[in-house]
Amino acid sequence: MLETGQAPPLTSEPRKPVNPLLRRKPVEQMVAEGGQGEGGNLRRSLTMWQLTMISIGATLGTGIFVVLGEAAPKAGPAVTISFIIAGLTALFSALSYAELAGSVPVSGSSYSYSYATMGEFIAWVCGWCLVLEYAVSVSAVAVGWGQYLNELLDGTIGVTLPEKLSAAPLGDGGIINLPSLVVVLLAMVFLLRGAKESARINTIMVVVKIVTLVLFIGIGVMGIKSGNYAPLAPLGVTGISAAASTLFFSYIGFDAASTAGEEAKNPKKDLPRAIMLSLGIVTILYCLVAFVAVGAMPWQDFEGTEAALAQIMTNVTGDSFWGVVLAAGAVVAIASVVFAVLYGQTRILFAMSRDGLVPKVFAKVDEKTGAPRANVVIVSLFCGALAAFIPLGELANATSIGTLFAFALVNIAVVILRRTKPDMPRTFKVALFPVTPILGFLACGYMMYSLPTATWVAFGVWMAVGLVVYFLYGIRRSRLATAEVATAEK
Repeated sequence: MLETGQAPPLTSEPRKPVNPLLRRKPVEQMVAEGGQGEGGNLRRSLTMWQLTMISIGATLGTGIFVVLGEAAPKAGPAVTISFIIAGLTALFSALSYAELAGSVPVSGSSYSYSYATMGEFIAWVCGWCLVLEYAVSVSAVAVGWGQYLNELLDGTIGVTLPEKLSAAPLGDGGIINLPSLVVVLLAMVFLLRGAKESARINTIMVVVKIVTLVLFIGIGVMGIKSGNYAPLAPLGVTGISAAASTLFFSYIGFDAASTAGEEAKNPKKDLPRAIMLSLGIVTILYCLVAFVAVGAMPWQDFEGTEAALAQIMTNVTGDSFWGVVLAAGAVVAIASVVFAVLYGQTRILFAMSRDGLVPKVFAKVDEKTGAPRANVVIVSLFCGALAAFIPLGELANATSIGTLFAFALVNIAVVILRRTKPDMPRTFKVALFPVTPILGFLACGYMMYSLPTATWVAFGVWMAVGLVVYFLYGIRRSRLATAEVATAEK
């Protein structure tokens, strides 16, 4: 008989021998072992409000403060439409996420959903995509943080960091992007304190950036010139689609919320609510800020700038003070994105490690803080290195393709789980099933198609590396595989 809180023994589903690539991890098993790590357990301490703040923290700020400068030159004034398209695409997938998060409230997010529905190999592919999505997203946002830090330093003390210490060497001509590395390491320090303390810090930062964006809207609207909206789409539908694909990675926040499934107090109810509420708030603010921004500054002027909103505030008011205020808010806002996304990355690797697909060190939990300390340190150092040496544009595109691929799999997973476990309790159900998840899958596929060839090449290389890792390590060390061997030997 199992003791209270003890997970059932790991077995494949079904029990008869199956193709190793297709072995599935039972949903009941995932839920039963929730929070269990090596040497300790994650603690259930997060409320619905804190989960929503984690989701907003991982989302709000990225597309507006950083990537708007990348997207506006592609779409022109129609960049607002690009935000809407990216938001609708995210909505289709968010509905699927909400249903699965309420049914399977675990840390692995779409990786775990794929493991329960499509088998170990697809789960590995999804998990490997999530590693790309999160690690590169942290790094991309950290790069933009350095730009706003320079704006803040220039406006307050009249000093900026030298280009050699604030630009990546691969393409930007610097030696190291030191501010990017610093913000990742600061996020690491906070995460090492545990989920509860980290959530409090994140909530404060999220409130600051919401206030900052509302302030921008209120001031920026006074500088709108109708001529800046014409022509609306100078680069046509292709430009709008390309910008939407770039911006899509700005919406991965709700995925970060789903990674908190094993640290939420009431995950079955709170996770779906947090996902939908955060997506709604973020989309509204993104569209309003983008509309005001391209109305207050010609879209051509966004080229090459990663601190556009601060410049707009200064131009509209004629006073550098407001640009400094915006830059200060952006520094806090972008730091919260780095923090929340880094949190999500560590929890996904935690789940993969517990399943045996990556080394055990990622599942070790500190008994005092309830945080996977080694996991946090390793991931932070890796992301910090990417941020310090890789240019922003390539990072943003690489994140988008990893995100889109993972979201596409989630839309498939919700359909499969409805068919295989129709009677499973669900606290949230996708509306207009199965039309909605099918549209979500198709939308993700279309946006992946819109990404440049170089991004696809990088994605192919990343997946090739992932396959090597899986077939040399994961397929044999998987806990489902070791359980099968143990059963066969009895």
